[in-house]
Amino acid sequence: MGEATFAPNDLLVSDVPVITRNITIVSGQNLKRGAVLGNITASDKYTLSASAAADGSEEPALVLAFDVDASAGDVVAAYASGAFDSTKLTLGAGHTAATVEAAFRKAGAPLYVRVLK
Repeated sequence: MGEATFAPNDLLVSDVPVITRNITIVSGQNLKRGAVLGNITASDKYTLSASAAADGSEEPALVLAFDVDASAGDVVAAYASGAFDSTKLTLGAGHTAATVEAAFRKAGAPLYVRVLK
């Protein structure tokens, strides 16, 4: 597994426990910390979730923990639990903070999107 550097950007908010897990990002993507990821059912790999996808990744599942250049499909860490500032998330086409929060609730995931004022 490659090295990563943690650089806080106020993505995490609240006192919700933070849990990470190792996942595989689909090759060819360059994603920033805070990207909302969906799981491609056939490969069990992750990509930026877009609501129009039809491969399982249309459902938001995790939040990327570190910037990643997945040109080789490296395994990286993603958040499986936490509360996030909606303005710091990278959302795929067709998603809003509200639709991502609704998907997390539907899945029973301990991930929360906060709209801060």
